[in-house]
Amino acid sequence: MKSIIYNRVSTSEQNPELQINSCIELAKRLGLNDFEILQEKKSAFKDNIDREEFEKIRKAIYDNKLKNFIVWDLDRIYRNRKQLIGFFETCKAFGCKVHSVRQDWLESLNKIPEPFNEIMHNLMLQIMGWLAEEESNKKSERVKLAVRKEKGQKTKSYKGKTWGRRPINSDRLKDKVKELKQQGLSFRKILKHEEVYFYDKNKNKKKPSLATIHSYLKE
Repeated sequence: MKSIIYNRVSTSEQNPELQINSCIELAKRLGLNDFEILQEKKSAFKDNIDREEFEKIRKAIYDNKLKNFIVWDLDRIYRNRKQLIGFFETCKAFGCKVHSVRQDWLESLNKIPEPFNEIMHNLMLQIMGWLAEEESNKKSERVKLAVRKEKGQKTKSYKGKTWGRRPINSDRLKDKVKELKQQGLSFRKILKHEEVYFYDKNKNKKKPSLATIHSYLKE
């Protein structure tokens, strides 16, 4: 495995094949004719979700089996700039070049001879780091400005929605926690019990936090 074309598309994108075709054209211009195409349909706004195909790529990089990674846009990798920087650093460490259709300036960096390519690569990462920090600070300020808090009231957004994580709503879980406590189990043993779990909005089976256990037993 020497080269991979990767594309992450959201459910709202109607023509992902156009992006793939652009990546194929870029690969051919670079003289990369032996490549594999990996594509998956995942949310473009959530970087913490599982991406099976992308994990295959990460493993190939760590195993020194991937030398060229091609995407239509860098946001297909990560939208979060700090995560993107981390990925670039990994690629650099394992000798994998990143190519992008929409960020064709990357090819200028890839063509710079040693040792200047190392200097320019580090400069690029520093610039991306500054942009990531600036973006993070702006986001933090927007969040603060959006919060509305009054004494004795729950914190709310400017739209009036309650701020913070939604409480777990499961009568079965609550009853089981109280039952196990009556049996003399400690908080931590209750948390580890096989019948203490709930399903989130995506139907994923999860364990409650220790704080949730405490709240149920205070009622």
